[in-house]
Amino acid sequence: MSARGGRRPAAVVAHRGSAAGAPENTLAAVRLALEHGADVVETDVRRTRDGVLVVLHDESLARTTDVREVFPERGPWCVRDLTLEEVRRLDAGSWFGPAFAGERVPTLREWMDAVGDAGMLVEAKQPHLYPGIEHQLAAELRAVPGLHEASAAGRLAVQSFDRDWLHRFHEVAPDVPVALVHPGVPDDELLTADSTWLAALNPALGNITRELVDRMHGLGLATNVWTVNDPRDIQRALDWSVDGVITDHPELARPLVGARR
Repeated sequence: MSARGGRRPAAVVAHRGSAAGAPENTLAAVRLALEHGADVVETDVRRTRDGVLVVLHDESLARTTDVREVFPERGPWCVRDLTLEEVRRLDAGSWFGPAFAGERVPTLREWMDAVGDAGMLVEAKQPHLYPGIEHQLAAELRAVPGLHEASAAGRLAVQSFDRDWLHRFHEVAPDVPVALVHPGVPDDELLTADSTWLAALNPALGNITRELVDRMHGLGLATNVWTVNDPRDIQRALDWSVDGVITDHPELARPLVGARR
């Protein structure tokens, strides 16, 4: 997950934690990711009705919690419509398996504490739904001990699909590397312009080529590809010298990356 300033060995980035082995974006998934040897843990951030940043991928809590049973009259169960105390009442583990019953939706602060000294890739999900979240997220990250060192070492970055919001965040927190999550094939003219302020551009592996990876590196951009779960695809990404492999299976990526160090 290297930012500007020289290539490092590819990072194993655990997507929503070890999401293939534990309920995504829970502390259990973080713990498993660290057991699996992930260099970086990726997560998604949203905000509750009372203004607390929590770790959750979907806008609605319906897919990954028992919110339908706990609050049957509150559909569509968007996290921004519930307070933290209400979110705390939800089971975020049983949907994945009985061994994870009782897992909760963590706050961002709890998630950061669980990640500890590993790297962090924090994705702001639909930030336009949460006005001012760039200031709040910057404040939370500045509470991380050794923020400057972590940023310089490529162990901390904020990413988003929303280019305009990401630029605003960069203006608020220029000391935090930012990465644009790209849904398609990057346009070279826009890529060149973005390289003046982005640290990384993170596309899906299927949308890029070795030549495009070389082009991004030539512009001083790192690239972390998603979501790479097949060992053959992990190997292909490594052959192209990507900076990070974002995967639900860090236990598969770790030995492949380790063999190249």
